[in-house]
Formats: sequence, structure tokens, C-alpha cells
Amino acid sequence: MENSNTQNSDCGCDSYLVSLVETSNGQQAVTNESGRSTGLLLASITGGAAIALSVVCFPFVSPALRRVVLPYVPASTQQVENVMKALSRSSGTDKKLIDLGSGDGRIVLAAGQRGFQSHGVELNTVLVLYSKLTAWRQRIKNATFSRQDLFKVDYTKYDNIVIFGVEEMMPELETLFKQSLKSSSQVIACRFPLPNWKPAHVIGKGIDTVWVYEV
Repeated sequence: MENSNTQNSDCGCDSYLVSLVETSNGQQAVTNESGRSTGLLLASITGGAAIALSVVCFPFVSPALRRVVLPYVPASTQQVENVMKALSRSSGTDKKLIDLGSGDGRIVLAAGQRGFQSHGVELNTVLVLYSKLTAWRQRIKNATFSRQDLFKVDYTKYDNIVIFGVEEMMPELETLFKQSLKSSSQVIACRFPLPNWKPAHVIGKGIDTVWVYEV
């Protein structure tokens, strides 16, 4: 204490003012340290949230990186009813159905409830798991789902093919169906028709329109 007082008197400074400055510097150092800790905590929280969001969103974004994109747009109640009307015209004896880009599975589940052995293929892992869980909860054993590319499906197993496509991909699907479908099967196209095939039936209107093609 004597040394401090001696130094203060030597520099001609008031000891009280010097003590205030020293106290202020100490408080500022504590404040800076506290601010640095808070900043690190906020950065950690923000980074963790970003990673979690990326994990959740990736299954929805990754299909868009593929050659053919089927965006997830849930079918309306009327669309489901129109597809069921089309299926009631099915001439297939085994009543096997596949839904391409099955989304949350509502078409597959509705068909399963009507006795069809129905299967949905979907690229979004989250939607596949959700559909499987819904089928399990509703105890619909003849409705199944898998994560699969629609261009790698064996279509000879199915009597009914349902597709909620986008306009840009319908010509390519038309070519695929022409090469791979068995005779007596039917294609049920929703939202957009096949460009060159003539439908046997048209059900509904507007965005709920369903085009039924007999092979």
C-alpha cells in the first residue's frame, strides 16, 4: 500500500482517482470476459440449431437434387376420392397397385382399405417412415412403402399405377410405361396427363382431375 501511495505521489496523481480507474478497468475486464462467454454460448446454440435444421430438411431437399423431381404436395380429399373412383374400374384380378411418389401415403392407405395390395415408392426417407407408421397405426397390413427410384421399379408386378407427376416429367414417364407395363394394366395420372396417350376415362376437373389410361 505504501508503494502504491508513493508511486501515486511521485506521478502527481490523486490516489482516489487512481483507485477509481483501477476499479473501472477490473470491471471492464470482467464484463469483456462475460461478453465473450455469452458470445461463445450463442454461437454454439446457433450452430447446433443450424445442424439440426439441416438434418431435418435434408430428406426434403435431397430429392430435388435428382434428375426427376416430384415435389411433395399432399393430395386433396377430392383427389383421393377421384383416384378411388378410377380404381373401382380396375379390371386387374390381383388388384395390385403402386403409387409413384407416394408422399405421406394417403393414396396407398386408401387403396389398402379397399382391398388393394398397395405399395408406395418415395425418395423422402421421412415421408416413407411416416407412411409406414400410419399404416401400422391404422392396421392396414396390405399397404407397404419403400424408398425407391421410380425408374427402377418392376412394373410387371402391378395392375394399377398411380402417378402425381409434374408436367416436365410426363413425356419421360410415358416412354417408361410404354416399355415396362404389362397388358391389361391401367395408369392413373393426377394433375397432369400423359402427353400422347388417349385416356379411357377422365374423372373430376381442375387440379383434382384424374386421367385413366388402359394399356
